[in-house]
Amino acid sequence: MLAITTVTFYIAAAWIVTFVSVGIYAAWVIKRGRELSEQVPEEDRRWM
Repeated sequence: MLAITTVTFYIAAAWIVTFVSVGIYAAWVIKRGRELSEQVPEEDRRWM
């Protein structure tokens, strides 16, 4: 019983670390993209 609990804990911890890491990276990419988009002159902004 203890071995199953330990394995389950490690699996859950790995999933949590993965999702948190991806979430932090996604937030950083969006923040950085917004910062960089402000530096592009308006006439060069093709997406707007």
